[in-house]
Amino acid sequence: MVEYLRALALEDSIGSYDRREVLVLADSGYDDKKIEKSMAKKGWNFIIALGATRSVKSEARSVTTPTSRQWCHIATFFRRHRRRKWHTMRLVTHGNKRKRMDVRVRHTSGSVRYVGKVELVCSERRHRPDGRRKYLACNDLRATARQIVMGYRLRWAVELFHKSVKHNLGFEEVATHGFDAVIAHVHWVYCAYILLHMSPPGLSPGVQSIGDKQRALQQGLADKDKRHILQQLTQIGGVQRYKDELRQALAGT
Repeated sequence: MVEYLRALALEDSIGSYDRREVLVLADSGYDDKKIEKSMAKKGWNFIIALGATRSVKSEARSVTTPTSRQWCHIATFFRRHRRRKWHTMRLVTHGNKRKRMDVRVRHTSGSVRYVGKVELVCSERRHRPDGRRKYLACNDLRATARQIVMGYRLRWAVELFHKSVKHNLGFEEVATHGFDAVIAHVHWVYCAYILLHMSPPGLSPGVQSIGDKQRALQQGLADKDKRHILQQLTQIGGVQRYKDELRQALAGT
């Protein structure tokens, strides 16, 4: 992953861009110092969920203590900073039934070990205080707690996208020996997804899901073949020509 990020040239895909406008969203599975340092070195911003045992330090301790000392796990860090009040924010959930969701957060500036200065956020559902807490880090020091939480929640749309391409477009059906081949397969799946979202000709505007669009296209292609056969059969001598084509096809098999 680190080598891929180092070699990744976004200019080849999207043209010239402002590096400050790139925002990488990642869950705790990508909480790795090398990955985070690679993104920061490229000048990209990131919002990433930290593991509960990731070492962090407050902004004050970063100034007054040696680099190798006074680190603690982020879960312990926020337990020690209980003086920081919880702030409640109201968010709108994703999905067809849009509901309001109350989230409470604690926010402070600090440092993540081996990475550098970040904004740290501890968040949880207000009415589920015993539920799982999220520890977020953002290397854009201008970001507010609300922006960080809302930015991270956008990652859910990415999860739904991956679920869709896995289920409908064979995203996981790849058997290759090299990483370059895997990248090529991923790009082809993304191209198919983009083309389906461009509403190909013949699709009703009411067709929304990827699966429905696939079935509509398959039906359209099948109907096209049937129309071609019907047209051929109604022509003068068409029946005999169609029989000859069937004989040739059967002889070829």
